[in-house]
Amino acid sequence: MPSTSRTAPPGRRDSRRPARPAHSAVLAARQRERDRQPHYWFAHRLVLVLSGLRPVHLLLGHTRGQAYEQLARLAPHAPLRPAAAGAPAPAVRQVGWCRPGPGAVEAFARITAGDRLRALAFRLEQGRDGRWLCCAVELDAPGTPGTAAGRTPGPGPGRVPAR
Repeated sequence: MPSTSRTAPPGRRDSRRPARPAHSAVLAARQRERDRQPHYWFAHRLVLVLSGLRPVHLLLGHTRGQAYEQLARLAPHAPLRPAAAGAPAPAVRQVGWCRPGPGAVEAFARITAGDRLRALAFRLEQGRDGRWLCCAVELDAPGTPGTAAGRTPGPGPGRVPAR
C-alpha cells in the first residue's frame, strides 16, 4: 500500500501545482519596461558592438556622424571582448543617467567583461522625429586607440564632442 505522507517542498502550500514566486512576473515586467528606455537600449547595443558580437552597422541609423565614426574606429579592436576564450560575454550591470536639458540624456554603463569592471559613457539626443540618437561615446579602455584613458577631458581624437 502506498504511503500517504506528503512530500511537498518546504514553503509549498498547494499540492496541485508547483510553487512559484509571486513577485517573479512583476520583476520580469519591470525589467522589460526598463530595457525599453533609451539609455538602457543603447547601453546594450553599444556593448554588443564594442565586444565584437554584432557589427558596427547595427547602430548606423541610431547614431550621428561623429559618434558612428568613433564606433567604427573602436569596433575592429573589440575593446570589450573577453580576454579568455570561453569567458562569459560582457554584460551591462548598471546604467545611470541624467537629463542636462530637454531632449538630451547623458548616461554611463558599468559593464563586466571577464573579471574586469569597465565604464562606458554616451550622450543621447532626441531628434525632431522623436527618435533618440547617440551623438557621443567614450570608453575607459586603457591602451585602446580612440579612448580617453590617460588624457585630460575635452574634445580630441578619443572623444566625440556633443553637437
